[in-house]
Amino acid sequence: MTIAEALTLAESSIDRREAQYLLANLLKLSRATLLAHTERVISPDEADQFTRQIAARAAGKPFAYIVGTREFYGREFSVNEHVLIPRPETEILVEQALERVSEQKWLESRTNAMVLELGTGSGVIAITLALESKTSNVTACDNSTDALKVARNNAQRLGAKVEFIQSNWFAAFQHRRFDLIVANPPYVAGGDKHLAEGDLRFEPAIALTDGSSDGLDSIRTIVAGAPAHLSSVGWLLFEHGYDQADMAREMLLKAGFENLICINDLAGIPRVSGGQIR
Repeated sequence: MTIAEALTLAESSIDRREAQYLLANLLKLSRATLLAHTERVISPDEADQFTRQIAARAAGKPFAYIVGTREFYGREFSVNEHVLIPRPETEILVEQALERVSEQKWLESRTNAMVLELGTGSGVIAITLALESKTSNVTACDNSTDALKVARNNAQRLGAKVEFIQSNWFAAFQHRRFDLIVANPPYVAGGDKHLAEGDLRFEPAIALTDGSSDGLDSIRTIVAGAPAHLSSVGWLLFEHGYDQADMAREMLLKAGFENLICINDLAGIPRVSGGQIR
């Protein structure tokens, strides 16, 4: 089977461009090189693997899970079915976190900012913060051992120094305080129909929803627990759903946070909220 024949076969089931990227990834070629050498013969094993990938994609399996990677903040991260697929809007959370740790004036006379990420998943947030801010000491936790394995592998491959700990939110940090706490927690409402649609069908449910009717139980836990784990004038930042900004603000005020922020994504949707403790 030639590359041209393989692509023709694939395009009867899936999008043409996706077929090209799948085959290019499989053959370890750029898409341009693939299309410039469509007469090349692929091996039977490669043909069989490509056929399986086509079937998986046609069944709805996310492209990122098939190829095993997803780009985030300019770097390639490994992903699998144990972790969420990184979204572009989460880069807003990273940008806001980097902005805070660069403002050394609010730190308690320390050179390095102590940063904690809750629910790290594949580790994209913690690893990016560690690589982009050399003055940050980053710790990250997750309650899933499978997710932590993915995160540790990503950190090792990308050369990021991150302390990974298994913990259900703050459980493992009773006596530790941080200058910045960040989180992209599950925030989809338990009964949301989208959980049974598209890529969400294949992603880990516990990373998408905590099962609460409004999707906010995890955020409630984080906001309520953060003050006891933040240094003086420390910051909490978290991602939330499109319709949760007002409720997030109420929680932050109730927990004693000031200098509240709410940042929109590129579509103008409120995406990241947070505040500073006093």
